Amino acid sequence: MTEMSYEERVRQAKTRIAEVTAAETIERRSAERELVLLDVREANEWSLFRIPGAVHVPLGSVGQRAGDAIPRDRDVVIYCASGNRSALAADTLRELGYERVASLAGGIRGWVSAGGEIEQ
Repeated sequence: MTEMSYEERVRQAKTRIAEVTAAETIERRSAERELVLLDVREANEWSLFRIPGAVHVPLGSVGQRAGDAIPRDRDVVIYCASGNRSALAADTLRELGYERVASLAGGIRGWVSAGGEIEQ
């Protein structure tokens, strides 16, 4: 059996998870203070800029740190740079039994384009 490419893993993950747009997330965030934003980018990306109040858990640590960092009783929107790693993270959380997770389509780039707030 051949190993699946990164692109194929992302494509398949996106068939199993929910995706939300930046505009939807901005609107939800203003109305819903309980929304958790999870940043799965690497530390060097996180240090450049992030969505205020986001939780940072790099993609490679999501499976190990999910229980400690991500509440199961809240809606979680996961983001990365463009929406691919966040899809993989959402799929991982789905496999761990999380039911209220979605990936931010377009990632933080889409967030910025939609006028979302960032901090440095």
